[in-house]
Amino acid sequence: QVQLVESGGGLVQAGGSLRLSCAASRNIFSCNTMAWYRQAPGKQRDLVAIVTSGGNSNYADAAKGRFTISRDRAKNTVYLQMNSLTPEDTAVYYCNALSFGVANWGPGTQVTVSS
Repeated sequence: QVQLVESGGGLVQAGGSLRLSCAASRNIFSCNTMAWYRQAPGKQRDLVAIVTSGGNSNYADAAKGRFTISRDRAKNTVYLQMNSLTPEDTAVYYCNALSFGVANWGPGTQVTVSS
């Protein structure tokens, strides 16, 4: 298992930026994938960005060009840099680690974008 703790959420105005962090309990480079998901009220949890152990990354269409996923080996931390935020980005953001076929989740961090 991998324990995950997200941080960095908060309230930001439209057009602003936030950087989310996800601290893992062990080596994130040994996980098959590390990803960020988000869930808005009344909606399903959707993938935002994902990076493989080999370093390949992919983004949801809504995130392309605005969000960047990255990893820090020394800190066992995954980041999500979010720029040009809009109210539609308001959601709880969850970190996910896939390891040995098991999906591990953090408790989430709230991001609220005001117009």
